[in-house]
Amino acid sequence: MKVLICGKSGQLGSDCEQVLGQKFEVIAPDEKEFDITNKEAVESIALSLSPDVILNCAAYTMVDACETERELAWNVNVKGPENLALAASKCGARIIHISSDYVFDGKKRPPESYKEDDETGPLSYYGVTKLEGELAVRKMTDKHIIIRTAWVYGINGRNFLKTMLRLSTNNPEKALKVVNDQYGSPTWSFRLAEQIGKLIEVNAIGTYHASSEGYCTWYELAKYFLEKMDVKHKIFPCSTDEYPTPAARPKNSILENSRLKEESINLMRDWRKEVDTFVINFKERLIKEAKGQ
Repeated sequence: MKVLICGKSGQLGSDCEQVLGQKFEVIAPDEKEFDITNKEAVESIALSLSPDVILNCAAYTMVDACETERELAWNVNVKGPENLALAASKCGARIIHISSDYVFDGKKRPPESYKEDDETGPLSYYGVTKLEGELAVRKMTDKHIIIRTAWVYGINGRNFLKTMLRLSTNNPEKALKVVNDQYGSPTWSFRLAEQIGKLIEVNAIGTYHASSEGYCTWYELAKYFLEKMDVKHKIFPCSTDEYPTPAARPKNSILENSRLKEESINLMRDWRKEVDTFVINFKERLIKEAKGQ
């Protein structure tokens, strides 16, 4: 089976290239070679490569910047998936599109979670583009898998855990306020890549939620991670109102992996176990990166 990965430089794309490459023939062109916003180029490359699966890990994920960089966000998060889905339909491939918890309004009271068939209602422009990207994929082809995930972190690229580590490592005496009234399930990109591989293996079709089991707040996540890293820190909980941002965030981003469980293919583990494993595997590398070494 041949898998074409878009967005290889991101934390999920890079892990997918590694994980899926152990089971499938993987093609992961550079973003400059394969611009998903270029409809003609996407179609030409897809037809020439004839993949069985097109995996879209590419996205414009700077949530606050999306509020002002709307054209760029739309092109990458909506037109890109639309181009890929159209190309997939023309070459007979299945498309896997990565979506987000931000398609929901987060108004459910934790620990109540969001299932695949719950009503959507994005609060931010980023969320709007992720939802429209889903709709574009569904419109273009029935041979699709849409995976909604949340609070992704990995060893490559930027993420919340790395930010907390860098700030605490470089200035351990500085007090940091971290939001403690937004809930979600921190998801390790490596495990998500394994879950994607499983979905490919079983010829899955449709919309799935895939995030770690359990939930926490951003504050609880930061505190747990820094303690596991044995890094001196001063972090304190605060409310969303005390930490205003240009884009509104859902207060509840807890996703239930309903379909994965129903089909007995759920590989996602408790978020604490995943953070533990992440630290065991990458502690030294994370510290060096945080120090700029």
